[in-house]
Amino acid sequence: MRPVREADLAVLERLTQDPDSTGEFAWFGWHDPYRYRRGWAENGLLGDDGGTLIVARGEERLGFVSWTSRRTGRRSYCFVMGIAMLPETRGHGYGTEAHRLLSRYLFAHTTVHRIEADTEVGNVAECRALEKAGFSREGVMRGFGWRDGAWRDGVTYGILRTDPGAV
Repeated sequence: MRPVREADLAVLERLTQDPDSTGEFAWFGWHDPYRYRRGWAENGLLGDDGGTLIVARGEERLGFVSWTSRRTGRRSYCFVMGIAMLPETRGHGYGTEAHRLLSRYLFAHTTVHRIEADTEVGNVAECRALEKAGFSREGVMRGFGWRDGAWRDGVTYGILRTDPGAV
């Protein structure tokens, strides 16, 4: 993983704006096409409350990971992370390793105690990747997200700083 470079913005846009690249579970329709360019110009897509990193193998771009803070109490928060891998890189274990690396990075460089990831119940590959990366399946959220004309059930995964293998 590495910080986003200006040349990487096209990959982020492809993975969020191109229905053939996003994959079945991540296509939510077209939306703000300049979001990443504005964020990159503002802070390089890295801030105190969240960020985006490129998943790479050498100079080859594989996808990206991102995280944002979610308030969990009056004085506490967790991070919620997400991932998008290029179609040609899926199914090779890179997503599992990216989840693992991002959670270790966040535990090493922030005081956060909990990291969450949500996906659709039917996204078996993502569920498997999260479990292999050390996340625990915590619960099903009925009617969690709207995609492709229907409400979809989601599942939440979590990992704590104190979980075995988390850091």
